Amino acid sequence: MADPSERLHRLRADARLERETAMESRVRGGQDPATASEEVPGIDELVVFALREERLEDRGQLAEYALARLAARAGGPDAAEHTRNADRVEFEILRDIADEFPELTVAVWRAGDRLDLA
Repeated sequence: MADPSERLHRLRADARLERETAMESRVRGGQDPATASEEVPGIDELVVFALREERLEDRGQLAEYALARLAARAGGPDAAEHTRNADRVEFEILRDIADEFPELTVAVWRAGDRLDLA
């Protein structure tokens, strides 16, 4: 297994490129740079999202998670239950990410802020 600090460095480099590309696309499309800067996730947040997707895939839950999020957005009678289930799974994963990469704790908190764990 690769050194966690080395891996984090590579993930941040990839996320930096992804963020710069998203910013350039929005600004070239006419969006105000200040607005684009606020709307495009930060580098560490992009790293957390990438790690979340990787862990969901490793657990064999990526499709199930995506379908639960889709069902929640559809607004059907079970939407709240789908949201709660997906939020619980995501919270577990975010907690694992923060444990493995303490440097990402603030970004993990930001990502987890929207979860409903009540």
